[in-house]
Amino acid sequence: MHSPPVQRASANVASVVAKHAVPAGDWPELLPFLFHCSQSPQENHREVALILFSSLTETIWETLKPHYSTLQAVFVKGLQDRESERVRVAALKAVGALVGCLDTEEEVVKFRELVPHILNVSRECLANGSEEVAILAFEIFDELVESPVPVLGSSITEIVQFALEVCSNKELEINVRHQAIQILSWLSKYKPKTLVKYKAVHPILKVICPLLAEVNNRQDEDELSMDRAAAEVLDTMALSLPKKYVFPVVLDFAAGSYGSPDPNCREAAVMVLGVISEGCFEVMKKKLPDILRVVLQALQDSEQMVRGAASFALGQFAEHLQPEIVEHYETVLPCIFNVLSDASSEVQEKAYYALAAFCENLGTEILPYLEPLMAKLLQALENGRRVLQETCMSAIGAAAAAAEQAFVPYAVRVLEMMKHFMVLTKDEDLAARARATELVGIVAIAVGCENMQFVVHEFVEAAITGFSLDYSELREYTHGFLSSVAEVLKEGFVQYLPRAVPLALESCNLDDGTAVDFEDSDKEEHAPSGFGGVSSDEDNQDNRRVRNFSVRTGVLDEKAAATQALGAFAVHTKATFAPYLSQSLDVLKRHAGYFHEDVRLQAMIALKHVLTSTQAAFPGIGTVLSVEAKQVLDTIMGLYLRAFNEDEDKETVAQVCSCVVEILQDVHYLNVEPYVGSLTEAILLLLREEAICQETGDTDGEEEDEDCEHDEILMDAVTDLLPALAKCMGPAFEPILRQQFEPLMKFAKATRPPGDRTMVVASLAEVAQEIGPAIIPYIDAIMPLAIKELGSTEPTNRRNAAFCVGELCKNGGDTSLKYYNRILMAMNQLFGDSELDDAVRDNAAGAVARMIMTQPQAVPLAQVLPVFVSALPLKEDLGESMAVCSCLCNLLSSQHSETVPLIPQIVLIFAKVAASENENPEVKSLVGRTAKQLLSHYGSQLQVVLESLPPDIAPALASLMSST
Repeated sequence: MHSPPVQRASANVASVVAKHAVPAGDWPELLPFLFHCSQSPQENHREVALILFSSLTETIWETLKPHYSTLQAVFVKGLQDRESERVRVAALKAVGALVGCLDTEEEVVKFRELVPHILNVSRECLANGSEEVAILAFEIFDELVESPVPVLGSSITEIVQFALEVCSNKELEINVRHQAIQILSWLSKYKPKTLVKYKAVHPILKVICPLLAEVNNRQDEDELSMDRAAAEVLDTMALSLPKKYVFPVVLDFAAGSYGSPDPNCREAAVMVLGVISEGCFEVMKKKLPDILRVVLQALQDSEQMVRGAASFALGQFAEHLQPEIVEHYETVLPCIFNVLSDASSEVQEKAYYALAAFCENLGTEILPYLEPLMAKLLQALENGRRVLQETCMSAIGAAAAAAEQAFVPYAVRVLEMMKHFMVLTKDEDLAARARATELVGIVAIAVGCENMQFVVHEFVEAAITGFSLDYSELREYTHGFLSSVAEVLKEGFVQYLPRAVPLALESCNLDDGTAVDFEDSDKEEHAPSGFGGVSSDEDNQDNRRVRNFSVRTGVLDEKAAATQALGAFAVHTKATFAPYLSQSLDVLKRHAGYFHEDVRLQAMIALKHVLTSTQAAFPGIGTVLSVEAKQVLDTIMGLYLRAFNEDEDKETVAQVCSCVVEILQDVHYLNVEPYVGSLTEAILLLLREEAICQETGDTDGEEEDEDCEHDEILMDAVTDLLPALAKCMGPAFEPILRQQFEPLMKFAKATRPPGDRTMVVASLAEVAQEIGPAIIPYIDAIMPLAIKELGSTEPTNRRNAAFCVGELCKNGGDTSLKYYNRILMAMNQLFGDSELDDAVRDNAAGAVARMIMTQPQAVPLAQVLPVFVSALPLKEDLGESMAVCSCLCNLLSSQHSETVPLIPQIVLIFAKVAASENENPEVKSLVGRTAKQLLSHYGSQLQVVLESLPPDIAPALASLMSST
């Protein structure tokens, strides 16, 4: 009798022979023999049979297919084998091999019958201490999640329940619990519809949220911990699942845990709000005052861990709850300042992170706090630990970017301090040197060329010297720094191109250290191809097509920064970049198909910049591009269209949309006309949410439209393409609109979130603006939607709706007339005291102006004009100035009787327009001419009005009148 290891080795040899012999018919008795062995009373026979079945299933499935039912029965019996754990393990492995072979509905349905047996084996093994066997089960579930056919079905309920049992069992080893929680993460990411369909979201959240409060005993940051794993799952759920299923449960947990006497629970309550803020930003913005109140209170908690969690949450809010979070700066900033002096260095560091994140999106709001803020930051920079110093540099950079010219008084001291950091050479100091290099670039952009041109050279020399040090992050930040210097110096950067460009190319050409071990690496069809063949380093553990994938992430970041730098050098030095165009374009073409999405995204942006540089270096004649520029355009559009059709990353595709919009603005339509057909096909696919980058792979669960969420940034970028094309094509765009209209209007359903509806309204408003009366066939479909959105609770929706109804009235002819009364009634509230948003009121004024100019007889001027005039001058959206002032000037020129009593008010408005530094010169000229006409018509009466104008604005109008 052979020993089990020898028998298993023999089985492996037999399996290799069987792979070739059975399909050829050279071993006809093998399958009957194996089925017989699987029923043997001998444990070893049963095990070996299952090992062979496992191997054969992977390789000759077509031969085994007719025996599927029998094969499944063998596997079930093996999973139920009470006498031998080895047999149960072999059966588990055989079942795992079967997953990848399923391709018919009948096979899928039959396979689901195996799930309870897999779970039973796993539970028994966990109870017996055989945790490695349970891990095998999780590997099978991993394969189920990956399967392109809908294998999970209703079995997802049982799998989720088992994973929840395991991950919440504190008696089990951390690695087993981590495997269980990872399955939940993958299900959330790859099968969100299925989780919703089988009502599994709520049970998962009820178990996962409390895991955030589990005490963390790890000694090392790299060790596994359940609180960190739970946070990752919650983040994934918030990003992937409909928010209405996630946010209420998490909020209930936070509310119930914050009052706990256990500091771990209070920490979890605050932490969970920060974790979900990226995914649930839209619903959290609506409850921001209440949420913020809890987090700011937690900043004063007696326990260090709670204060640290609150600082983290504030930083997350600052990143993801824009722009609403900025409105609370007067409350938030003083609270953060208080924590900067916390007794705990860990809390301090998180507070500085929150401060940096908050300042990132501030503008002039930062100015009253700039002096105390910089005092704190500079003190910490001088005396703090290295980690804190690095965080302080980020905060100073954010403050500089927000303050701009107001930062000039602090620039000299900051730059002097950075000189010290930028010459450090010890390994432990290189991260700080990298941050310092980045900060100098940010300060340079903030204070401008005038304040930097005489000192920038020594920083460039120090930065370039850093390339001799073997530290990828420093090279990455140096590329960013050189990009910033190019932005500041413009053509003055040309002196550094001979050194900066080769360094960027060198980084672009680095070996990234990628190592991919495919399970069947001898088969060419498994090799990655096209866009996104391998996922990002952050997600490589989630990509189950590839095993043992490793990559040097630092080099990837360096490549992305170097790719960005090439684009920055090209766009800022323009024609002087000509000697480097060919080399750069070669690299960017290669990086446009790079496996990592960060590099691809930067390549897409840089390609557009290279086109700009080429146009400057090789100008065309009139509207026709030069041969060189046309060749670059052809190359770029080919890569962009390929990205639309093949790239798996939504952010990259969104960026391509934005780049194409820029090209349509910069290049005459005749040059891009050959690509319009392919471009419109790509847009249609994206609007239908059928592009590669929109595939979820979740075929197990199909939900109604209102439960399907999409990437907001991507769809905003897609819908920007429609008006960009319309602007190029004018009325000729209408046939394309006809094709795209129904898929676009899908996003305007009442069940869709406000952001979707306003996206549609804004896009169609701009299209109407560009194609004129060609919009008429669509008026009856668009107008009711726009009128309804005038009453939205969201200011952006009201603003876009007002603009839309104005453009539809302007271009809709008699078709729009029947809507006038409804529009005026709905718009009336936008001029009242209840409307707090100036941009909304400005757009409402613009809409009324267009209505009056188009169909004056349909507007009751006696009632409308006083309300209209009282809302002027415009306060925020000066893009409406021409429409508004043209309307007023036309009414005055036509001597409408309703305008006469309003002349003093209108003249005051004209004076304010004349004195504005931001107004369009054309608008000012129109105002000046009209005021001059009024003076000639009304003489002394108007002179009295002019003399009564405030002295700070009267000269501006007088000057306009005299110069026209």
